[in-house]
Amino acid sequence: MAATSQYSPGLEGVVAGISKISDIDVEKSRLIYRGYDVHELAKHGSFEETAYLLIYGKLPNEGELGDFRADLTAERNVPDYVYNAMSHVPKTAHPMDQLKVGVATLAGGDPDYTASPTDHDANVRKAVRLTAKMGALVSNGWRIAHGETVVQPQGGLDAAANLMYMLNGKEADEFTVSTMDTSLVLYAEHGYNASTFAARVTVATLSDIYSGIVSAIGTLKGNLHGGANEKAMEMLQEIGTVENAEPWIRTALAEKKKIMGFGHREYRISDSRAGIMGEMGKEAARRTGNEKWAEMAEIIERILKEEKGLFPNVDFPAAYAYYSLDIPIPLYTPIFAVSRITGWSAHIIEQLDNNRLIRPKAIYEGEALRPYVPIEER
Repeated sequence: MAATSQYSPGLEGVVAGISKISDIDVEKSRLIYRGYDVHELAKHGSFEETAYLLIYGKLPNEGELGDFRADLTAERNVPDYVYNAMSHVPKTAHPMDQLKVGVATLAGGDPDYTASPTDHDANVRKAVRLTAKMGALVSNGWRIAHGETVVQPQGGLDAAANLMYMLNGKEADEFTVSTMDTSLVLYAEHGYNASTFAARVTVATLSDIYSGIVSAIGTLKGNLHGGANEKAMEMLQEIGTVENAEPWIRTALAEKKKIMGFGHREYRISDSRAGIMGEMGKEAARRTGNEKWAEMAEIIERILKEEKGLFPNVDFPAAYAYYSLDIPIPLYTPIFAVSRITGWSAHIIEQLDNNRLIRPKAIYEGEALRPYVPIEER
């Protein structure tokens, strides 16, 4: 039996692998994608550049980016049979459950379906197809669940613009697209988080990339992971007014309630992504006449910093940014998946390029060995 001194609850601090995909500089609270500061990528790049970086391992030049965008455009359409499968999901289901169905149904129709799970080039092609289609699965999944017709993607629009176009049936303004694009960059990758680790565990059995992504989606759904952005917005709605923000938070702290969207296991000072998203979230709130969300956020952030030394993570500003852009709350986590598909895919490819089955041990605390008692004597 393993010594209990070797046990780390939640695997905190346990090194589970070696990766070249991303790094969290704990001392400087800086997130790095393949050597690049996420701030630089968010401010000067685009989601497409970030996706290319994560999947292919380097930033693209103009020609490579143009070809990649063309590949994404060619792969954005989702087959009708996938939408048909999604239409049979109960209307009461969370969009993340519908998204699992969509991704799982896509698998069998992939041109590389029969390729070996360790075929690097085939996995890259699958990653590009999944990246291209995730926005359509999320947007049109929502439309299907609400009795609306499917909107096909537009060839001239990138991921963020197409996501909003398919969701609303009309093109979004420049600020909305820019805000969405920034959020997609910031959410794209974050090391061995729960959903990424789940994906790696799945494919380490030599399952396929689609199975890994379905595992990741199911893991991301949880409120302590991707679902935190939904719960953060629900908290703001419950608070309701600027005047109620301070008393509500102080009461919550006194009652030791969990404040969603604050604190992060991987950062000591702040979540490196929250600053940029916070700026855009507050600007989105002001532009759309939802100033109260920005004002409430500032009050909540101040109190939690003063009283508990807690800082907002990216989920908190993303919540009121999305709400100000009139995005339905149940879609916040699926949109997270539209972005994180790139990080998940990069990790799956990396895992399968140098695979070893992931099989940790557990400390047994059950009964000691005892004799079997025949059923008539029990």
